[in-house]
Amino acid sequence: MRLATELDLTAPDVVADPYPHFAAARADGAVQWHDGMQMWLTFTHAAASAVLRARSLGRLWAPRWPSVPMPAFDLIHVNSLLENEPPTHTRLRRLIAAAFARGHVERLRPRIARLAERLADGVAEAGGGGASVDLIAHYAEPLPVQVIAELLGVPEPDWPLLRPWSNAIVKMYEYAVSDAQRAAAEQASAEFVAYLRALVAERRRTPGDDLVSSLIAETDADGARLSEDELVTTCTLLLNAGHEATVNVVGNGVTALLQHPDQLGALRADPDLVPSAVEELIRFDSPLQLFERTAVADTQIGDVVVPAGVKIAALLGAANRDPAVFADPDRFDVGRRDNPHLGFGAGIHFCVGAPLARVELQSSLGTLLRRFPRLALAETPVRRPEFVIRGVRSLQVTTEGATG
Repeated sequence: MRLATELDLTAPDVVADPYPHFAAARADGAVQWHDGMQMWLTFTHAAASAVLRARSLGRLWAPRWPSVPMPAFDLIHVNSLLENEPPTHTRLRRLIAAAFARGHVERLRPRIARLAERLADGVAEAGGGGASVDLIAHYAEPLPVQVIAELLGVPEPDWPLLRPWSNAIVKMYEYAVSDAQRAAAEQASAEFVAYLRALVAERRRTPGDDLVSSLIAETDADGARLSEDELVTTCTLLLNAGHEATVNVVGNGVTALLQHPDQLGALRADPDLVPSAVEELIRFDSPLQLFERTAVADTQIGDVVVPAGVKIAALLGAANRDPAVFADPDRFDVGRRDNPHLGFGAGIHFCVGAPLARVELQSSLGTLLRRFPRLALAETPVRRPEFVIRGVRSLQVTTEGATG
């Protein structure tokens, strides 16, 4: 008899705060069947890690709505590094990692710092005279979009195009999706694909020091290159994954800091804690809560055998609050040292953009702490209504005492 859970991941109380629900389910078992979702769910760090690392589990892309044509949306997934397994995944990751290794993260480090300062200027101006300002709209959302745009070589006048495309596409990763959202995601995918094809064509004619030019130029040992569809898909993945994760780490993390003034004080007193604080922000309130895989052969995870063809999902937020791995897991601790969180994944799908994300997050958090010594909540943060991608939709703060 298989252990089953009735946990509704779309219920408002679960979306608002999933962690007590995870703890209650974890007490029943590490791996449980969800009849409504028709997949297994993991509630422990060990089980989630096994799901992420097992070679007999795969990311097997298939349209969720076969009767609803979504050709552009399907294109940016069927060719994706994230939606493929070896040998295709091996080839794609090797080419992409080699392009990243050309110094793009270090090239962007000073530019990220300048972008953070410029956005902080806007926050200070909007919050002048004691007015409240939405830190998501003015700071957390624009920064990663601008960084990804810089990385890809998107001209600055086109930067405003990127965020709406990403927002529409990532809504498809939830488990409750409307017809209107599907149509919006397909339109956004088609527009983004067309834009990127034009950008790739331009970079073929006139290479620059951006990642698109490096991806075009990168050649594998056997002479293989990325196809145009793979180039377009890679750029889309970098925007969607990089933008959404970073926005939500900043939103969730600043919310946690402002709700834990002792930890905010400790971080202000010792800015050298910023790197460990960033890791704790990712662990404490994970921006990505669920990662699916499908068994390509019968696979044992914990006490459960997942039959071939059946899905199992790692609940990353549950893994990152597992008391078997994290001492006092519900305590927010910016100085936490032993922190093997799964926020960037594990195994062959470990986030290829993790080094860039860490630079972004450290710079954005450090700039906020320095520029706004009396940053405070103006009202209760407004959570996004989705479960899989967990974030704050609005974070109204006051910035009295902002420095230049």
